[in-house]
Amino acid sequence: MAEFVMKDEVRRAGRENEFEISSAAVSTEQIGNDMYPPAQLKLREKGVPFTRHSAHQITRREFDEADLVVLMDASNRRILSRLIPGSDSSTKTTLLMDFTGTPRDVADPWYTGDFEATYRDVLAGCRAILSRY
Repeated sequence: MAEFVMKDEVRRAGRENEFEISSAAVSTEQIGNDMYPPAQLKLREKGVPFTRHSAHQITRREFDEADLVVLMDASNRRILSRLIPGSDSSTKTTLLMDFTGTPRDVADPWYTGDFEATYRDVLAGCRAILSRY
């Protein structure tokens, strides 16, 4: 969801040429899968355009080439630090909600089923990133 929300916010701001936005997983459970259908429904409901997405695990090269790596929760940070040694001390990694001034994990719909709460968190974080950069 966050990839497409951020792309939409950047597009609405007329700043598409300033950003390259992509998403990657830290785990392997969803490799090759499209975005979860309830997440797609939420984006449709909110008028956020999206395309088919094929989940992949972040690579060292992607990490090294990124200016900013935004994580949804502390668990992602821990897994990333094992997957890409040194990433936990990198100044380019941060949690999305840190940008909002309310540092915490993004509401996780896998456990709550509340895609509205997740959307609100993602939107607030994406808007905060866009206002900072």
